[in-house]
Amino acid sequence: MSEKPANNRTSLWLIAALCIAPVVASYVAYYLSPPAGHTNYGELLNSPPLPDASLRLVDGTPFVMSALRGKWIFLTVDSARCSEECRRKLFTMRQLRATQGKEMNRLERAWLITDEGMVAEQITSDFVGTWQVRAGGNELLARLPAERPIDDYIYLIDPLGNIVLRYAREADPGRMIKDLTRLLKTSRIG
Repeated sequence: MSEKPANNRTSLWLIAALCIAPVVASYVAYYLSPPAGHTNYGELLNSPPLPDASLRLVDGTPFVMSALRGKWIFLTVDSARCSEECRRKLFTMRQLRATQGKEMNRLERAWLITDEGMVAEQITSDFVGTWQVRAGGNELLARLPAERPIDDYIYLIDPLGNIVLRYAREADPGRMIKDLTRLLKTSRIG
């Protein structure tokens, strides 16, 4: 009869150890390798909505940014001559949109052109669907958050008009896709 209480105590300690082990392991894992502070690749921005400035498209048609509200917008800024870096940004935006499959209709692409130059016909045909907006001298350009020249970035604007992410022009498209996919999956707007 004396063996039974010892067996019961041993069993009780084993059950307690099995219950406590996951809690102890989680604390050890958390403090020895803490989780990353964020999961997004792009630089998260907390900026006010862009002003609804009166602009015009390259063909002269009046345009306001609020015409794109309700959609996620990839936005870039560059001159009309569009250097190789500019073309790379436009290509990246086009491809990012295409990777979203059935969700791609939730996305728009806009190119704010900083001068009155002519956009080459080849660029227009290569990037059909990109809004080409004349914005030279407009307050909208000054409202874009930038630590470097604004043409060094691709911005992501939410459906409410807030700039939420900023990517350097040389950003990794694969990691940008992950950000975009996560946003579109979790977002109930746009």
